[in-house]
Amino acid sequence: MAYEPVWAIGTGLTPTLDQIAEVHAAVRAAIVRRLGEGARTAPILYGGSVKPDNARDILATPEVGGALVGGASLKAADFIPIIQAAV
Repeated sequence: MAYEPVWAIGTGLTPTLDQIAEVHAAVRAAIVRRLGEGARTAPILYGGSVKPDNARDILATPEVGGALVGGASLKAADFIPIIQAAV
């Protein structure tokens, strides 16, 4: 599952880490209610202006299980540091 705030699509704006954590916790709670305890391990990806300078912090945010990278994936110089932040 992936989450991206509608207002972040194509804007270059990124929510705060607290906002990301809050929404991911709400998404987790919703999928657990709907699908049961097995949904606790399903990754929830964050999308929305993931960049080399914020990827490490976003990926370390509670309930964030990965990143859905948009425009930054088009340039190796931007994408490689994001990959490195994930490993």
